[in-house]
Amino acid sequence: MISKNPLRPILLILAICFIATTTVLARVADTAKKDLNIVFIGNSITHGAGLKDWKTEAPPNEAAKYLMQQAGVGVVNFANQGYSGHTTVDFLPATNKDFPKVEAAAQAFTNKNAQLVFSIILGTNDSAVNGPNGAPVTKENYQANLQAIINQLLKDFPGCNVIIQQPTWYSPNTHNHSTYMQEGLNRLQTYFPMIKKVVKSYAKTNPGQVFRGDRKAFGFFKKHAEQFFQHESGQDGIFYLHPNKEGAIILGDFWAKAIYKNLYK
Repeated sequence: MISKNPLRPILLILAICFIATTTVLARVADTAKKDLNIVFIGNSITHGAGLKDWKTEAPPNEAAKYLMQQAGVGVVNFANQGYSGHTTVDFLPATNKDFPKVEAAAQAFTNKNAQLVFSIILGTNDSAVNGPNGAPVTKENYQANLQAIINQLLKDFPGCNVIIQQPTWYSPNTHNHSTYMQEGLNRLQTYFPMIKKVVKSYAKTNPGQVFRGDRKAFGFFKKHAEQFFQHESGQDGIFYLHPNKEGAIILGDFWAKAIYKNLYK
């Protein structure tokens, strides 16, 4: 004789409800992922100079890959706006040189629901003794230039995020068609406190929009330059300025970690 359990129908209903609720929550969790549109603003290092295929090997490519592997991150689209030899002067809105390209890149993203992010890493060419446009740029002018660029970005794209990545190390004998050397390396490091000041200046006017990015790559590449930088022949011997393929991956990861930390944690 089969005994009838009066709780069986109730348990069955509860099980169905649990499965349905779990499915709904899974869909909510999936849709809760934040998509990103990132414009990487920079120089030859951002561009991927010296790499066999900069379109697939430059640091922004790796940064996007890294981010899409992190919890809460959806689809990441990016635009590489790195121009060899360029400085903050070249990106000033008033010069009408690089800035219109940055604007166009941001407007070209088709996913209009994604969070728009501008990742800025400029300063290497600003610090040069001579050669690049405007070099040498004083720390005060570097700060003013960054603020002018960011002010226009915030005006053009309300709700965007701006992350200023700290420029990375280069060898003190760096001398190609432009002169950097120890003087330039020393100047580069005076920019770091300026980045902090720039970010702090937006704390009240634009809270939660402008952040300090990576600060670890400088020390890492200083320590491991021979392994992760291209060995380039210059007027003062072999110098280290541009990451090699492995170095570009590492640099992209540094940028991505900073973006993730500021936007998702």
